[in-house]
Amino acid sequence: MGEEPGSCLPDPASRRLTGLVLSGGGARAAYQVGVLKAIAQIARTRASARREASCNPFGILVGTSAGAINASALAAGADDFQIAVRALVRVWEDFSAGQVYLADSFGVVRSGTKWVTAMSLGWALRRFTRTRPRSLLDNAPLADLLAGLVPLERVKDRLLDGTLSALAVTASSYTTGFHITYYQSAAGISPWVRSQRIAVAEQVTIDHLLASSAIPFIFPARALRLNGRLEYFGDGSMRQLAPISPAIHLGAERILVIGAGRLQEPILRGDLPDAAYPTLGQIAGHALSSIFLDALALDIERLQRVNRTLAWLPPEAQSQSGLRQVEVMVISPSERLDSIAARHIRSLPLPVRALLSALGGTDERSAALASYLLFEAPFTHELINLGYRDTMARAVELAQFLGFEPAAIAPVPR
Repeated sequence: MGEEPGSCLPDPASRRLTGLVLSGGGARAAYQVGVLKAIAQIARTRASARREASCNPFGILVGTSAGAINASALAAGADDFQIAVRALVRVWEDFSAGQVYLADSFGVVRSGTKWVTAMSLGWALRRFTRTRPRSLLDNAPLADLLAGLVPLERVKDRLLDGTLSALAVTASSYTTGFHITYYQSAAGISPWVRSQRIAVAEQVTIDHLLASSAIPFIFPARALRLNGRLEYFGDGSMRQLAPISPAIHLGAERILVIGAGRLQEPILRGDLPDAAYPTLGQIAGHALSSIFLDALALDIERLQRVNRTLAWLPPEAQSQSGLRQVEVMVISPSERLDSIAARHIRSLPLPVRALLSALGGTDERSAALASYLLFEAPFTHELINLGYRDTMARAVELAQFLGFEPAAIAPVPR
């Protein structure tokens, strides 16, 4: 391309290293792509040359579940941020459930119906061990999608040419209960160990992404080798006590966090009618939301509280504390994604809708469960547009946070 390799990575002597944290949430991660689309546009408006516009603004990329897929795609394309974002937008805008899991009648019957039957008649099937289901849905097609979308073999080159500092993805071990962060870094950062959390320096593969995005009960566990033995892993959002922590360990001095759900819900009015008993689908959706959303909100609050505490300490006390201030900015949906999902449930393939109906998961009360499976263009397209609007509404603030030229930011579109 003619430019000096590594010219896009922020110079530690002049600019702080910026991390990007992408949370999990199945199909809800389309919102992240809308945010990235807006960031790419903001970068173009302040760029004086094509190379400057293509620079990756995030030296450290951390992702969990579907966010791990988006983060890995950005890492593989860190040498041209604009192209990497366009590739993500193309896939998420034209999504269909069949690209992620078997959504035809045969596929749903083979996995989901067997699962529901085992729940209701398991007592009669105990001796037929081969009939034990592994998950509600079979996500075998996702591996083929990832092979084309995420060329992970390029990550090593991006670390060598300086356009990327680190990539980290997380998964949760069903075998041991530990939460594992797999990472690649240019600086040779030593692994860290915390309570129930372990970091492993290892090249990220498609298997790691499949493990990180294996939504509990919905998709099957994935086998990975850890310390020489085989363990089975599920979605990295499970037991994730500190989602922002990997970015800090990897050296980020400021962090942009993109959520896949509203981190704070408004208090309900007191004049609402009595609620009906929750369906199984509603309970499942509530459980998934607690897995994907609660830990992130708490970790953001914890980081902000540490920053405020350190701000009161003199420099000597700060250095002795072993802590450091990390600037954080959060972008999360301005609308309830459950409500958006309720408008698009009919976009799901009929066999999937029938399966969710058996769980009471196709009415508005149970839209949360459907929102994680709605890999359909009408839903993902609306989330991309929402992420884009939410980000452009804060364009000047975001440009200042990322070190862009504020004066070059285009007016926020109506």
